[in-house]
Amino acid sequence: MQENFSLKPYNTFGVEAKARYFTEVNTIDELKEALIFSETQSLQLLFLGGGSNILLTKDFDGLAIRLNLKGITEENVNENEVLVTAKAGENWHEFVMYCLQKNFGGLENLSLIPGNVGTSPMQNIGAYGTEIKDIFVSCKVLDLENLELTTFNLEQCRFGYRDSIFKQGGKGRYVILEVTFKLTRKDHSIKTEYGAIKSELENLGIENPTIQDISRAVINIRQSKLPDPKEIGNAGSFFKNPTIPLIQFEDLKRKFENIQGYPNGDMVKVPAGWLIEQCGWKGKQIGNVASHKLQSLVIINATGNATGKEIFDFSTEIINSVKEKFGIELEREVNII
Repeated sequence: MQENFSLKPYNTFGVEAKARYFTEVNTIDELKEALIFSETQSLQLLFLGGGSNILLTKDFDGLAIRLNLKGITEENVNENEVLVTAKAGENWHEFVMYCLQKNFGGLENLSLIPGNVGTSPMQNIGAYGTEIKDIFVSCKVLDLENLELTTFNLEQCRFGYRDSIFKQGGKGRYVILEVTFKLTRKDHSIKTEYGAIKSELENLGIENPTIQDISRAVINIRQSKLPDPKEIGNAGSFFKNPTIPLIQFEDLKRKFENIQGYPNGDMVKVPAGWLIEQCGWKGKQIGNVASHKLQSLVIINATGNATGKEIFDFSTEIINSVKEKFGIELEREVNII
């Protein structure tokens, strides 16, 4: 247990914030010990994984716990399906690469997403036509109210767009310890429809892609337009893509004929990056903070010296300008601490 501990290395924005107490746990027993300590001291809790989806706007007057549970196990279901379980502390991209080396299909479109396995169900991470819910089986969690272990299945997790029970009624109550996915062993479903995957495969000269080829294409695309958090502080996509009623979209289409949208019934998902770019934010810098020059959806710690409050205030200005121009209120995807 360490006191007055800097969390700068534990958040991908690279902002300075201190935790009153900090500990790293490698087992469930160590986690329970830390939780008992927090209860005796009446401390608030902050759980840290890869630190890729949080913005620390101030010091944390409580106990920050870094989950470092490690391990991957496999269980064959039949000739074509396998259950793969990964502990919460496993790095997400390294886990995807592990599965691809085994020729397990289902995760390839989610390559190079930052963070750890344990946080992947929380916001139902997704990219290029795939979401966690598509291959999710269950997750084992620790209930903080009674320190008992329980398991959530697909239905119980109530997955939505970048949403789950762990961001709703279960927020702050459960700690995800491990996640189980059902992947394919040979009859893989190849998804090339979303984004620039098809054109990237053409650039690579690939006509009949394998799951490994899809992963390579996704990695190339992400690296071409998203900054590496190790080089410049960021948390990936800062905002969710808003979903608006079809009638509202049609009205906007009359005013802004180039507006992009993806219909789903009587609702339309509008790319937040397009909205932000139309408001003049792409590449714009204020003080230590900027919108990335290649992807306006990504806010960066441009100088390396930004505070969490500066980044938060910058995001508020973006929200206000999009609301004023389009009548759409953006929602932050990043968790604000």
